[in-house]
Amino acid sequence: MPDRLPGLLAAALAARADLIDRLHTEHTDAYRLFHGSVEGVPGLTVDRYGDLILVQSFHRTLAPAGLAALEAFYAGALPGLALVYNDRSQGNSRIGNPLQGEMKVAAHAPRVIHELGVAYHFQARHAGQDPWLFLDLRAGRRRVMAEAAAKSVLNLFAYTCGVGIAAAKAGAAFVVNVDFAESSLAVGKDNARLNDLASRPRFVYSDVFAAVRQYAGLGQPKVVRGKRLPPFPELAPRQFDLVFLDPPRYAKSPFGVVDLVNDYPALYKPALLATAEGGTLICCNNVAEVEREAWLDQLRRSAAKAGRAVRDAEWILPEADFPSPDGRPPLKMVLLRV
Repeated sequence: MPDRLPGLLAAALAARADLIDRLHTEHTDAYRLFHGSVEGVPGLTVDRYGDLILVQSFHRTLAPAGLAALEAFYAGALPGLALVYNDRSQGNSRIGNPLQGEMKVAAHAPRVIHELGVAYHFQARHAGQDPWLFLDLRAGRRRVMAEAAAKSVLNLFAYTCGVGIAAAKAGAAFVVNVDFAESSLAVGKDNARLNDLASRPRFVYSDVFAAVRQYAGLGQPKVVRGKRLPPFPELAPRQFDLVFLDPPRYAKSPFGVVDLVNDYPALYKPALLATAEGGTLICCNNVAEVEREAWLDQLRRSAAKAGRAVRDAEWILPEADFPSPDGRPPLKMVLLRV
C-alpha cells in the first residue's frame, strides 16, 4: 500500500479542489481529504480540522511505512499542518496507538476550527473516541442554518452541539440541545462562548427519551414496572419549529432502546410530536444497510399512526468530500415538512 498511497491521496485532493476553494470562501477549514472506503483504502480516513490533519484507521492498523508515506505526501501538498494518527481498528473503535513527541503534543493541543463561519473547539485526542465535529454532517448543519432564522430549534443527541450552535449563529430565536453526556455538552457550551450568537442556547443534560417525551406531551413516569428510573430534568411540553434527530446506531438505557435498524419509530414518534404543525423535522440514520426508501416509507407510516402527515420529504446528501458512487451514502438525512 505505501507505494500506491500517495497517488490515491493526490487523486482525492485533486477531486476536491473546487469544493475546497468554495469551502474556504465560506470560512470553512474542516473537511475530509481522503474517504478510503470509496477512494482506494477501505477503513482509512484523512480529515483536515483547521491547522491539523487527523488520520484514522478503522479496519486495520496503518503500517509505519504507510503512515510515513501519508505524512510525506501532506507535508508537500499541504505544508504547515500538524498530523495526528488515531488507530481505531481495535474493539469498539477505541483509539489504541500511543503517541510520542510532536504528534502527542499536537493530539492534545486545543485548537479552534471553522465551518460556514461558525467556530468550534477541537482536539484530536480527548476523553472520548470520536472527533468533536462530524464532518459528513456539514450538509445537515448547512441546511439547518438556512432554515433556522427566527425559529425555535430542538437538537436531539446533540453531542458537542454543532447543529445547535450553527442554528443560533444563523439567527434562531430559541435553541435547546439535549444529550446524555455531560462532557459533550460542556464542549457545546464552550462552542457557544466562541461565537457571537443571536440567542443563548439551552443545554439539557438528560436521556433523550426522557426529554423528548416530555416536550412531546407524552410525559415520562419516574417509576416503570415498580422500578424507579434515574433522575431526569422535568420539562414542560413544548413544540419546536425545527427538530434535528441524529441518534447513534444502538444504545440502551433505563428509559428506552435506541435501535436504528429495528426500531427507529421509538424515537421518531416523540420527536415528531415535539415538532410544531407546519414545522420541519430532520432525521438521520447512519446505518449503511438500512435502505433509504424503505426507511422513508417507515417514517411516513409512523407519522400517519401518530396522527401527523409528512407533507414533503427532501434528501440532504453529504457534500463532495464524502463521495458516494451510487448517490446513496451510508449517512441518510431527510428533511420532513410536517
